[in-house]
Amino acid sequence: MTDNPAEVVEEAAHPSRRRGGRWRRTTVVTAVLVLLFGVPWWTLVVSGAAWPGPIVVAGSVLFAAALVAMPVLLISGHGRRSDRAAALGDALLGVIWVLFVWSVAGQLLGLGLLVGGLADPVRSRMVALAVVAVSVVLLGWGYFEAMRVPRVKHVEVRISRLGRGLDGLRVAMITDTHYGPLKRARWSAAMVARVNELDADVVCHVGDIADGPVGVRREQAAPLGAVRATSARVYVTGNHEYFSEAQGWLDYMESIGWDVLHNRHIVVERAGDRLVVAGVDDATAGASGVRGHGEDLATALSGADPGLPVLLLAHQPKQISQAVAAGVDLQISGHTHGGQIWPFNFLVRLDQPSVHGLSRHGDRTQLYTSRGTGFWGPPFRVFAPSEITVLTLRAG
Repeated sequence: MTDNPAEVVEEAAHPSRRRGGRWRRTTVVTAVLVLLFGVPWWTLVVSGAAWPGPIVVAGSVLFAAALVAMPVLLISGHGRRSDRAAALGDALLGVIWVLFVWSVAGQLLGLGLLVGGLADPVRSRMVALAVVAVSVVLLGWGYFEAMRVPRVKHVEVRISRLGRGLDGLRVAMITDTHYGPLKRARWSAAMVARVNELDADVVCHVGDIADGPVGVRREQAAPLGAVRATSARVYVTGNHEYFSEAQGWLDYMESIGWDVLHNRHIVVERAGDRLVVAGVDDATAGASGVRGHGEDLATALSGADPGLPVLLLAHQPKQISQAVAAGVDLQISGHTHGGQIWPFNFLVRLDQPSVHGLSRHGDRTQLYTSRGTGFWGPPFRVFAPSEITVLTLRAG
């Protein structure tokens, strides 16, 4: 399945390309699945461990069943809106990723033990048990990290054009809440309570509010209506809004009192100094097929005083190139989840200029990338803790 409607049109016009494209995607997905499940199966069940026959058979059947079940659960869950199937498929995806990563590490451990003179089956059994032990610990810890209310991370950002009256302005940032198959209304309420303890001047939600339409996820999103800010509450879309109901989420957030920055800006003023707070649609909006949506920074800044500092909300860090060209002072983004489950952060870095933290781009523009407040898909966070971020802006 493609996320780009233009690709669907192209395939419909050229059936041979459509068949070829589907064949290539099927081949790639199959190869990835075989690798994901095959490496742990080999490491834990076969290899040189010489487990008793019944263990080998049971283990092989378990891996084969999981290999078939995971894509079925993910497709039936996310494709047909079955929350139970989606939750099971997501969990299985997280488990097999962790097993795969640490099975690869286990093979390196086995090589070291071989060099040290330890023979099979003891060597392979030690590797298998180590992989299982590490994976169980990381999955348990990762589940706790994903489900807890995020810790607050404090970051100071110095902006040369910021007026003295705005020195110390506190911007609370949440992003990637991903309300989804797991019912997290209580988590949402607790997260909002923690945000409200911060007494922030501006509260930002930087996209990927939910996986699914408002009618399905309203209960989980409802606590956002209680968020407090002394000056403004602002929201922009992420890429996941365009998988379901982008305009519906914009309308909903507006209905509960948030300023929706759909390629527009507002001005925050304190002690005679002003800050432009602008927002743009996600980078995928233009290809989504949703009428009137598409990243447009020029429109977002239209009418703004060019001498004022600009805080920009843009869901994906890679939207920074346009921010630099427009002379934006600070862009805040999410999307990456900090990789969510190590070492996925290295793959994310291939697509994004930043995975987490504060970085500088060009002479003026800074970018803060959040690890995200919730999680997507697998309910695990391994070496990538969630966060509620407080950005304290300092005058230059």
